[in-house]
Amino acid sequence: MSLKNIVREFRVKNKCKAIGRRGRSHIAPEGSSVSSSLSTNEGLNQSIWVDLPPELLLDIIHRIESEQTLWPARRDVVACASVCRSWREMTKEVVKVPEVSGLLTFPISLRQPGPRDDPIQCFIKRERATGIYRLYLGLSPALSGDKSKLLLSAKRVRRATGAEFVVSLSGNDFSRSSSNYIGKLRSNFLGTKFTVYENQPPPFNRKLPPSMQVSPWVSSSSSSYNIASILYELNVLRTRGPRRMQCIMHSIPISAIQEGGKIQSPPTDFINQGKKKKKPLMDFCSGNLGGESVVKEPLILKNKSPRWHEQLQCWCLNFKGRVTVASVKNFQLVAAAAEAGKNMNIPEEEQERVILQFGKIGKDIFTMDYRYPISAFQAFAICLSSFDTKPVCE
Repeated sequence: MSLKNIVREFRVKNKCKAIGRRGRSHIAPEGSSVSSSLSTNEGLNQSIWVDLPPELLLDIIHRIESEQTLWPARRDVVACASVCRSWREMTKEVVKVPEVSGLLTFPISLRQPGPRDDPIQCFIKRERATGIYRLYLGLSPALSGDKSKLLLSAKRVRRATGAEFVVSLSGNDFSRSSSNYIGKLRSNFLGTKFTVYENQPPPFNRKLPPSMQVSPWVSSSSSSYNIASILYELNVLRTRGPRRMQCIMHSIPISAIQEGGKIQSPPTDFINQGKKKKKPLMDFCSGNLGGESVVKEPLILKNKSPRWHEQLQCWCLNFKGRVTVASVKNFQLVAAAAEAGKNMNIPEEEQERVILQFGKIGKDIFTMDYRYPISAFQAFAICLSSFDTKPVCE
């Protein structure tokens, strides 16, 4: 080897060491041997995962998916989807929706319907000082401890015309311009009507009346869609009994709970963390206008009527051990069998099946169990409405 080649190799080695010391801020000049060698190494590292045989990759994902059933073990499944594009596509094919698997894996699972058989059990922590409510996956904080998975958070904001709850994926970020923002819950002045808004359109096509069309210069980032309405019955005479509520799910048709009924779930790329897609300039729905999603016969939920217990002298419901403290906030929601004289053709099993139950188990700790056809976000929003003060309903 000539002396010129030896000096050239020595200079290249020194440049590589200098780049390692300076950190990521240094960029090697184009066409240099250093940049070509670095790009070659990155290409080799990338090819190791990309060129993995699909059969072997499918077997790996299947094994991890079948073994990791509890949180925080589900982190391994999410980690597999973060390796590269081929791993992500394969993981999306293997991991089933909560309706089938009964598991919450990706953030999109919070907007998909719950399981049909056994409900997903969660609990809510309330912070009175800050007005923040956090939804965790698990039976209770005593059993889960620090391993509880934070699903959603909400912050109560006082308005002159009523209360508002901002729902986010993060525990501290409640900005509406953030990618963690999911939706909000807004009440009227008396606290008898609540409206649930989502920051993304329903999965089905929507047609808005001419009165709902807004100007092209309205920002699309402020768009939100009315997916549910929660109504509390007035109790002006102060009669004895728990609250009476009714939930109209504008985004869920009544056919979803009929025999063979299904719900069109949102696409898997509905929530893109850290990525904001360009939206069209013209947007025909704004949250300030309260657009309604088009469902001819929406699903209506009503609270299950409790029975009066003579010995205990209180109203009782069978929460199957999930509620231990008596409270006016406790409720169970079932599907309404008929509306305005219409026969909804709902099976008797579905009429008795509890879709959502919420109750108190300790100071500022409540349980929330939900199942098909509502999602975790919809269930959390309904439970948040129970925390608001309702002087004319109690």
